Amino acid sequence: MRKIALFAAAAGAALTLAACSEKTEDAAATAAESAVNDTEANMEAAGDAVADTAADTANAVEAGAENAAAEADDAAATVEADAQDETAAEAKAD
Repeated sequence: MRKIALFAAAAGAALTLAACSEKTEDAAATAAESAVNDTEANMEAAGDAVADTAADTANAVEAGAENAAAEADDAAATVEADAQDETAAEAKAD
């Protein structure tokens, strides 16, 4: 009778450990999946930030180039106006 009781207790303990191990395994899998999802979301956010910064930089460069071209045209018109004894507006019209 003692052997049966001891065997039943050992079997109960084994089942408890198996259930505990399964819960731990499930929790670890859930944690790993959450980490992957968080990493993916962070990478997408970083990619969006890089794309936004690149677009802002391209817009700033384009605006700077347009301003530089306008200033160069004004300077050329001033030089031409001085050389031909006319106004800058007349020089731009030429």
